[in-house]
Amino acid sequence: MAKVRRLAATAKSSIASEPRRPSAGVVLEDCLTFMKRLPEGCCDLIYVDPPFGPDVSAYGAARPLNRGSAAVEDGVKDFIEFLRPRFCEMHRLLARSGSLYVHLDWRFVHYVKVMLDEIFGAKQFLNEIIWSYRSGSRPGRWFARKHDSILLYAKQAGEHTFHCLRGGAYRTQDMKVDDQGRPFKSTRNGPIFFHPNGPALTDVWEIPFLSTVSKERNGYPSQKPEALLERIIQASSNEGDCVADFFCGSGTTLAVAKRLGRRWLGCDINPQAVEVAKSRLR
Repeated sequence: MAKVRRLAATAKSSIASEPRRPSAGVVLEDCLTFMKRLPEGCCDLIYVDPPFGPDVSAYGAARPLNRGSAAVEDGVKDFIEFLRPRFCEMHRLLARSGSLYVHLDWRFVHYVKVMLDEIFGAKQFLNEIIWSYRSGSRPGRWFARKHDSILLYAKQAGEHTFHCLRGGAYRTQDMKVDDQGRPFKSTRNGPIFFHPNGPALTDVWEIPFLSTVSKERNGYPSQKPEALLERIIQASSNEGDCVADFFCGSGTTLAVAKRLGRRWLGCDINPQAVEVAKSRLR
């Protein structure tokens, strides 16, 4: 605990002395308290995977999410009111060229989008990204729920950092390759050339879920695959930018940001998460 307090104090003093370049660090603290100490516009990219349902109670929300209709309605209200001041701070912390990615599930994504439209402005909404994955499930009286939603907002749409990512294969028949390695298709009007790196990625991402035997697994229950965060960080930041995760969990965002040459900043209220993240970053 003493080491964590020293880290928080170091991050605070470093941030105050150089407001546009927060020092890398993981802090054990409620993100609302931590973010209020940070200077305006200090983050180039923020990704958050906030706690869902019963996990919210650890942050002081009034009621966890239960199955009863009245309890669900109250739980959603508590969840939104828990998130609202935190997203207001994230809006303040984003640079003008910055972006926010919010990772949610089918229970909450629609409520949170309405709130983010109020805070950021509906014109700043860029995408609802669907992360589609396969994992074990029991047949039910509905289609298996095998996706998460990630809402993408810009601080100022049109000025935000964005790099077109490409991959996969073109779904075009009779594709050929010329002497220079350029894929093309012959038409009556001549050849149509395609980008050699493949088609541009869409807002539906097929990325495998972390299996129980994955080498990436570190024991943290809500751990996300590095491939997911790598795509986000490469698309919406540059080398040297500050990438922040204010519900950092086991530190996937921070570890990938470090590997990709970004500065990183994170916090979590769970001591176990902070220790796992710090160990991972070492």
